[in-house]
Amino acid sequence: MDEFAEQVVEAINDISGKHEGHRAAHAKGTLLAGTFTPSGSGLTTAAHMQDEPVRVTARFSNGGGDPGIPDYAKEGRGLAVKFYLPDGSRTDVVALSLPCFFARTPEDFLEFTRARKPDPETGQPDFGKIGKWLEAHPEAGPAIQAAVTADPPESYATVTYNSIHSFRMTAPDGTERFVRYRFEPEAGEATLSGEDAKERGRDYLQEEIAGRDSAAFRMVAVIAEEGDAVDDPTVAWPDERDQVELGRLELAGLDTERERDGDILVFDPTRVTDGIDLSDDEILHFRPRAYSASVTRRSGAPAPA
Repeated sequence: MDEFAEQVVEAINDISGKHEGHRAAHAKGTLLAGTFTPSGSGLTTAAHMQDEPVRVTARFSNGGGDPGIPDYAKEGRGLAVKFYLPDGSRTDVVALSLPCFFARTPEDFLEFTRARKPDPETGQPDFGKIGKWLEAHPEAGPAIQAAVTADPPESYATVTYNSIHSFRMTAPDGTERFVRYRFEPEAGEATLSGEDAKERGRDYLQEEIAGRDSAAFRMVAVIAEEGDAVDDPTVAWPDERDQVELGRLELAGLDTERERDGDILVFDPTRVTDGIDLSDDEILHFRPRAYSASVTRRSGAPAPA
């Protein structure tokens, strides 16, 4: 048993509650099926970035650990994509609507999550503890501010999603570049006022995306320049960084095959394939440990692919 990962999942459950059969974080979401058509960018030898389209399963989600949270709540949104490669293997990309993450290390993540634990009597966290943590960790400010100030999206299909973490791509000629992924909506970005979102209902995002004929995104690689923080997810790169189009993600209807009859679906950004390598980001490397602890709690089984 990974004791530290268990502590992290327990701390998340202390905020959102334990919900049998659901993920510890991003508990509320919708699965869709689709296709990724690569552009042949030449940035990497990875199989899904060449010439032929590949099948995908994608999941849109809200950030919290309570599956009953209303879709209009102030929080980040997620897009996770699983690519089914020609050789039968799989690779995943996980992205958020935030520009960066709020914790630099797993220890920082645990400390902040524990600080947010609600008081049983008031239902509110100790804001003094939170304030002290934020004072000691100013790097968390941009991500937290983005989460609490963003207007609710009109649709999951009108949100830009960022990978937060960095990855090293190796091109056919051996050139190596660090990149961060971005999914840009073809429909354009669009939000609602808080009142309009509430009028659409507690599950308006889930219902809207399930009823869409399709949702499409331009997947790009944001290219790091010398000096950019490739190992620190709390640092957003400058907007003027070069971008290279990797392909088009098109989602067309609910996925009716995964997460049925005991199937356990895990999106793990460390599940990379030849031509793509991990950075030394500590949060990135910790993710599979947390996922494994969460999966065991909700299913009793080890984390699969």
